[in-house]
Order: sequence, then C-alpha cells, then structure tokens
Amino acid sequence: MLIELDKHTRTEAIASLQRYAEENLSEPLGTLPATLLLDYFLEEIGPAIYNQAIADAQTRILQRTSDLAGELFTDPFTYWQKKAAKNRTKK
Repeated sequence: MLIELDKHTRTEAIASLQRYAEENLSEPLGTLPATLLLDYFLEEIGPAIYNQAIADAQTRILQRTSDLAGELFTDPFTYWQKKAAKNRTKK
C-alpha cells in the first residue's frame, strides 16, 4: 500500500526532519535529502506503522463491540416505574 501525505503534512514532515538533523546530527539536511528520506520512510517503514494502527483499531473496535448488548442494552417498559419515581419526588 502506498502511503501518501497531503501537501501541508508533507511540508511539515520535511521541515521536522530538517530540524531533527540540525539539532541531533552533525550535518544539516537539505530539502532534497529530507524529501528523499521521508519518501523512504513512507515506502519502507510506513506500511509497518499503518498495519499496526489497523491492528490496534481492530482490537479497540472488537473490545467495544464484544459486549454490545451490555454496553447499549436498555430496559424496556420502564415508563410506569419512572412515573412513580417522579411522583414520589414531587411529594
């Protein structure tokens, strides 16, 4: 799967790589090398991150839906009980 970034995100990612290089590496990183490095990360490492994100999302969804009845169950025929409770609080 090809992972693509929108123009704004891509620009921000390149700037972030350049800043990281300035602060942590012995040489600054120009725009072209930063762009190539970003492309490499997206192609080589991006799918592993994407796959993990999908697995994490799937786990979360399965956890939330495994007890759907427990999460969303509502007792039926409670009108009269609620009405009686309201009447008790009004007195």
